[in-house]
Amino acid sequence: MEVTGLIDRRWTRPLVALFAILIVALTLGGGLSASADSINDDSDWQIKGNVKNDGEPLGGVLISVSGNGFTGEVKTGDDGKWSVGVPEGGKYTITLDESTLPKGVIVTDKDGVVIPPTREVEFGATKTALSNYFLGVGVRETTSFFDQFIQRIFTGLSFGLLLALAAVGLSLIFGTTGLNNFAHAEMVTFGALATLTFAVDFAWPLWAALIVAIVLSGAFGFVLDAGLWRPLRRKGVGLIPMMIVSIGLSLALRYLYQYLYGGSTRQLPGADGADLKFGPISLSPLDLLSMGISILAVIGVAFFLLRTRLGKATRAVSDNVSLAAASGIDVDRVIRIVWVIGGALAGLSGILFAFYRPGVSWDMGFQILLLIFAAVTLGGLGTAFGAVVGSIVVGLFIEISTLWIPSDMKYVGALVILILVLLVRPQGILGRKERIG
Repeated sequence: MEVTGLIDRRWTRPLVALFAILIVALTLGGGLSASADSINDDSDWQIKGNVKNDGEPLGGVLISVSGNGFTGEVKTGDDGKWSVGVPEGGKYTITLDESTLPKGVIVTDKDGVVIPPTREVEFGATKTALSNYFLGVGVRETTSFFDQFIQRIFTGLSFGLLLALAAVGLSLIFGTTGLNNFAHAEMVTFGALATLTFAVDFAWPLWAALIVAIVLSGAFGFVLDAGLWRPLRRKGVGLIPMMIVSIGLSLALRYLYQYLYGGSTRQLPGADGADLKFGPISLSPLDLLSMGISILAVIGVAFFLLRTRLGKATRAVSDNVSLAAASGIDVDRVIRIVWVIGGALAGLSGILFAFYRPGVSWDMGFQILLLIFAAVTLGGLGTAFGAVVGSIVVGLFIEISTLWIPSDMKYVGALVILILVLLVRPQGILGRKERIG
């Protein structure tokens, strides 16, 4: 025993040190790549430009590029040049961060007229797009911290509500079956891909494509339960093996999507539109519609759970499966309906997320899977209303945190707040304490 303990102590410290070195290296590596004068050099599609102040190159200026589901940031080199590789052609939004400019320097055109730091570029006949910035002396217009804070609140609320739809579905499934379904991300992606298929490939009216996509998403949940999860439950397979099966199913579906739809990001019709101004708040009509649909869907789920007989049976199964079965409730029927509802909510969440990003891609659901789990855990495992609260908290924190931390780290911040809350309240915000053992 003493020899074993000595060996353990001798290996523990070097392993911990090695792990810490790897973490630091990865962190510094990410920081270095973000501050270089070019990213994604291996991409065929390149957006390039120069930043000059009174004809002289200016280094260290932050440029961000977004569009078609892609976001990236780069700093100009000492020669004032920058380059960003993007996944495909189309329109992209270029923004120069004025806070990285020297004091008293603003964005102008070649004639010295002040212009906004944000612009759009579009690829033409070639796979290279240019966007040059000319700077000059002037007074910079800035947005107050309060206005930015209010804007972030509404943006975070919009994201939190669409996240809530997926989180509620996942929470209902966990509450009735105990399954941590990692393939829920692909159920989110399914709704967006179905809409893309009918609205773009088949050229159906968008409203018809949306209805069909939501119905098919519910049917997808039905098929998954009838073809996979119910047989596994009847065979008495444990929750851990079933969770591993869900991971394998997630990988299989994700790469099936990539095989069928390709690796590029495609846009749904109506994704572009002018923003509406409400004082300091700027929201697109799609943002307002997304928030309205999400609120109505959440209210519908609440009415189902609290006011309908089937909803009360769902809550009973979630509380105690054995007692619910002994009371005459058809547990399999309840679980089947929960899978249909969960699939439909996940599909609707995927559709709204496709407009929020914007764009549809084969792995879009996987990109927010950890946030969905974070929302469910933060709100309280197995509680649908807790999932809503947790999602809104995550959405708000993600957006508001970008006022202080880089946007690339906003998702990490959401997971940090999850850990902090669980340290104080392990059962989650609306979860209940349970005796273990």
